[in-house]
Amino acid sequence: MGFVAIRNIFHSIQSRKLQTLTPCYIVLYRYCHFQPNPNLGPSDPSLSSLKKVPQNNVGIFWDLDNKPPKSFPPYEAAVRLKKAASEFGVVQYMVAYANSHAFSYVPPDVREQRKERKALDQLENKGVVKPGEPYICRVCGRRFYTNEKLVNHFKQIHEREQTKRVNQIESARGKMRVKLVAKFSMKMEKYKKAVRDVLTPKVGYGLADELKRAGFWVRTVSDKPQAADIALRNHMVDMMDRRRVECLVLVSDDSDFTEVLKEARLRCLKTVVVGDSNNGALKRTADTGFSWQEIMMGKAKKEAVSVVGRWKDRDVLKRLEWTYDPERDRKLYGLDDEFDLESWDSELEGFSSGEYDNRLQKEDKNAWWELGSDSDLKSQ
Repeated sequence: MGFVAIRNIFHSIQSRKLQTLTPCYIVLYRYCHFQPNPNLGPSDPSLSSLKKVPQNNVGIFWDLDNKPPKSFPPYEAAVRLKKAASEFGVVQYMVAYANSHAFSYVPPDVREQRKERKALDQLENKGVVKPGEPYICRVCGRRFYTNEKLVNHFKQIHEREQTKRVNQIESARGKMRVKLVAKFSMKMEKYKKAVRDVLTPKVGYGLADELKRAGFWVRTVSDKPQAADIALRNHMVDMMDRRRVECLVLVSDDSDFTEVLKEARLRCLKTVVVGDSNNGALKRTADTGFSWQEIMMGKAKKEAVSVVGRWKDRDVLKRLEWTYDPERDRKLYGLDDEFDLESWDSELEGFSSGEYDNRLQKEDKNAWWELGSDSDLKSQ
């Protein structure tokens, strides 16, 4: 009995030691088997290649002299154009060139709207027509029952305040100018949003301001013929030389840009044309083309996905194309580096001159069914 009791005590002590030691073993196991590999750090090229995904830089070049947004509001057209171009990559540059007369041009639709607004104002002043809802000033919130009173209020109060703010900012320097810009930024932005619906633009229909609001860099050139085309063409070539863009989006129907598109394709750049000419020279030269209607309806944005897919397939096929490399073939197939070209040329000349044919005729002077005699065999 004493021996059995001692054995039970011994087993209980051993089990307690195992229970106390198992956490240590687990910690050591985790430390040894789950320690991160120091070779796979942030500087590892395999991980850096997974993180960095190359994206195509897209540049939009707009010929406003040839393709102004006549049928659509400038800001909305510019925003839709940017959204469609963003499907081809990251839009980095948006440039618009035009002569001065392009910004003073007013489309027929806008002229008709202004005439209707003027006739309606006259009827409201006479009391013939009453608006269903009062006109509200979007800056101060005051209400007016005629549009003409709203316009006068806006000019007399808010336009003067805006002019004072702009003059204060322009006259200030250094830190004071920065403080004034921060102080008046909210008020100036509120005024810019309200003035578009109240005051009629003094020049044209606000084409330049609307495109700038959409993020375009607008450049006015001289009124000389082809001045805008030359400036835009030089800008595109400069971007290609610096490799700033991988995809060119040209908004124009002018066939003078055909050579620029050909040069872009020779440099392996993607080209997209936005214009209304269905069978124009630009669309035939570019990789793909869309109309303004497709841009505004969002159809171009949907089709851009399939276009990018075709471009990727084409790039893959180009990488898989076989190219002849003599040095690579010699190393791959174990050919002798010192290849005797002179002996090879002499053999080719002999073959072309008919020496091999004469030898064959001498060897095969007997018919194929005639067996050679023993004397012939001995002579051989």
